[in-house]
Amino acid sequence: MTTPSSAEPPVLLRREGHAAYVVLNRPRAINALTHEMVGLITDALHDLAADDTVRTVVLLGAGERGLCAGGDVVAMTEDAKVGGTAAAEFWADEYRLNALIADYPKPYVAIMDGIVLGGGIGLSAHAGQRVVTERSSIGMPETGIGFLPDVGGTWLLSRAPGETGTHLGLTGGSVGAGDAIATGFADHYLPSALIPDLLKALAVRDADEVLAELEEPAPASPLLEARTWLDEAYAGDDVLTILHRLRATGRDDAIRAADTIEAKSPTSVRVTLRALREAAELPDLRAALDLEYRLALRFHAGHDFVEGVRAQLVDKDRSPRWSPATVAEVSDADVASYFAPLGERELGLSSRADQS
Repeated sequence: MTTPSSAEPPVLLRREGHAAYVVLNRPRAINALTHEMVGLITDALHDLAADDTVRTVVLLGAGERGLCAGGDVVAMTEDAKVGGTAAAEFWADEYRLNALIADYPKPYVAIMDGIVLGGGIGLSAHAGQRVVTERSSIGMPETGIGFLPDVGGTWLLSRAPGETGTHLGLTGGSVGAGDAIATGFADHYLPSALIPDLLKALAVRDADEVLAELEEPAPASPLLEARTWLDEAYAGDDVLTILHRLRATGRDDAIRAADTIEAKSPTSVRVTLRALREAAELPDLRAALDLEYRLALRFHAGHDFVEGVRAQLVDKDRSPRWSPATVAEVSDADVASYFAPLGERELGLSSRADQS
């Protein structure tokens, strides 16, 4: 993998043969995504799409800990405290980048080695070729910080087999390589020791050919094995009913899931469940990103996002004071208010053909 220098920019570009390598370069922060990085990646992808000498684009992260630990949510909550617009501008550009990646005209290979969370999912899970390893830990932990699975997370989770995506979305859990492939977040498994061979081969050979040669059988998927109770417990649109069903199974893993959900932001859990159900009926990723943008702005203006980030990432007391405090106290009107149109502030990705 790439060894960075403190003087280097947060996104590195290098060429080898007919491949271009886009390297997220903030290893101390597990390559957490900033607005500057979104702009650099967007510009690079546009330039590489127009470069006839580039046949394959490869995304990877500097360091050994992971591809990307998500966006800089601490900065976003500081923006929320002053009623700023920086977070809204970041999400707008980030979601446009997610759509660009999904529609990219050349092979785009994402190396999802190590930790891949939140915004890192948006950079990788919409790629044409998604590679996981024995070190991969893939997750959308947003309900734990008073937010929602965004960057197209609702689109991906709502299309996972059965109710596996609902389980992941509400609990905010992370999964390994086998589950990532089974739920549609990744395509190919290979040992991390083979990554250097993969990167070298992509410079001179077609991505499909190289991956078919190097990939190994995916590990088993515990989530697929648990579908007998997951699908029954998570069916429907009511969080309280889901919690009751989970506890009624008498299974330790189901009861742990219920405990986990009840520790998350009650508003986030309820809004996320409705968002997953709505995303399942949407025509494409762009429409889902439009919906997520609407919800993101509402969470940014609410109480739980600032409080969740404070408890998990700033003070780290792990004792968020949610408001409302329980799922039962979150009204249908509260949930509906998050989905109300934004008017002139709508992102409008689904109404535009461009990828700018």
